[in-house]
Amino acid sequence: MIAELIKLAREVEKCKKCPLHKYRTKPVVGEGDEQASIMLIGEAPGKNEDKEGRPFVGAAGIYLTNILREIGVDRVETYMTNAVKCRPPNNRKPTKKELDACRPYLLKQIEIIKPKVLICLGKCAAYSVLGREVEIKKEAGTLLNCNGTHVMLTYHPAFVMRFRGEYENNFIEHMRHAVLSKYFKKLDGMKKHA
Repeated sequence: MIAELIKLAREVEKCKKCPLHKYRTKPVVGEGDEQASIMLIGEAPGKNEDKEGRPFVGAAGIYLTNILREIGVDRVETYMTNAVKCRPPNNRKPTKKELDACRPYLLKQIEIIKPKVLICLGKCAAYSVLGREVEIKKEAGTLLNCNGTHVMLTYHPAFVMRFRGEYENNFIEHMRHAVLSKYFKKLDGMKKHA
């Protein structure tokens, strides 16, 4: 398992499938427990992540870590990654082409780690996991069954930090619901993703 993740990281380091490789300082493949039952997927590395080569180490990462702690989850018990592994210039959203170029790496990470729960933080992460466009404001809080894995769609922590209010309360509830779902094989009302 660890050997597979190391091999994948080396592939990402050499990747030139999209122009983002030109802008990166360090690719940000992922980190955490290789046998995690919870995997969190963000959008793309930010400035701090690009510098350190680690996901969620900036302000949004600190906020996310605090929310996880609030709901009883230690960050080290999870596996964290992003939909794209290189920082887009000027912190812009990744394009569909960039997401598609990195998608095989993300799907391989999911295959290796085999989490019980995937938490998609924002629409880029949801697109990369589900392979379809997602209206995150409408679909946030949706828990799907994707080939036996529970997939929670929710907001990106940077968005929640910016707008707080109802989004923060909803985000915490989505996270709590996702974490609790790992204890159940099937939840009543869970939508099946084809």
